[in-house]
Amino acid sequence: MRERLLADGHRESEDAQVAVVNACCVTHEALSKSRKEAARAARTHARVYVTGCGANLAADAFAGLPANVVVVAKRSEETPEFVAGDVGAIGCVQADARLDRVRAFVKVQDGCSFSCNFCVIPLVRGASRSRRAPDVLHEVGRRVEQGHREVVLTGINLGCYRDRAAGFDLPRLVREAGATPGLERLRLSSIEINHVDDALISALRETPTVSPHLHVPLQSGDDAVLRAMGRRYTVATYLRRLAPLRDDFNLTSDVIVGFPTEDDRAFANTLRAVQEAGLTKIHAFPYSPRPGTATAQDDPVPAAVKKERSARLRAASQDACLARWRTKIGRDDVVLVDRTGRGYGDDYSPWLVGSDTEIGELVRVRGAAVSEEGILAA
Repeated sequence: MRERLLADGHRESEDAQVAVVNACCVTHEALSKSRKEAARAARTHARVYVTGCGANLAADAFAGLPANVVVVAKRSEETPEFVAGDVGAIGCVQADARLDRVRAFVKVQDGCSFSCNFCVIPLVRGASRSRRAPDVLHEVGRRVEQGHREVVLTGINLGCYRDRAAGFDLPRLVREAGATPGLERLRLSSIEINHVDDALISALRETPTVSPHLHVPLQSGDDAVLRAMGRRYTVATYLRRLAPLRDDFNLTSDVIVGFPTEDDRAFANTLRAVQEAGLTKIHAFPYSPRPGTATAQDDPVPAAVKKERSARLRAASQDACLARWRTKIGRDDVVLVDRTGRGYGDDYSPWLVGSDTEIGELVRVRGAAVSEEGILAA
């Protein structure tokens, strides 16, 4: 949407007339925050477009907002065209608006054809569908030409990527996207454990531009909870499939805390699985019942318990991160600077570099010490 509006002659401004709120609905809190952002934007902008999953969840999620708020309940592929068409092109239309970003996110797949009992995504994003491989590779090349040093391939269920007409699956896409001239780094946004197989691991290892980082949702480290969630793997399967990557890849994950069938024993199993898998950064999500899902009416775990378990999980995650970061002391790395004085190493570990480094540059550093926020560069 941003690129399309810029290409139509608009510009970004602190006092803009139009705002876009891309609304999330994966939890009740996310939807509530999205609504608050839309209401806030409506007070300072002539027109506000609410897009994304939140706009597709339910017609009343954004009911009662001012008349200048437009809820765009459309598929993600259709949304940029609708918003741009409604706003209208102005001035001298640009042929190719450059996105001023360090890394580019290239969506290759959308939707999900699986229905985990807690997940609203299939309802708001539809069935799994993939972009044509030639279109994806063209966009990756274009992003590199625009100056992006890193490209992240994204999707709702990335491992489901298929372009049967061109003979592409995700491993082949990784290899060919990674071979794009001028590309420095390629990463995957997230991948389900069911899709971490020998073919994908080989593609990740044999493609020089691929960063040794993989985000693989766990959701729970207890088999009974996984079954209740409708997940399609066991803890043993999760551990076995990640084992070949544990020594050199930085493995991160998502965990849902306080699912209706999670008791103290099940949560203890999750803490154990996180450690056994060698996971570092964990995104802990307190369970939130979502309308239209199998567990929509089931939420017996008290909020205080969810909060306490989330804190314990985040503490374990921070300890694991610090342990990994300490291994960088005295060792060299290449950091992609994406903010003043900060950036990420090849495995997506955070680094604190000098404020004189230029955003968008790749700088060679050596680990000197570790803080709570990342690795301090010498």
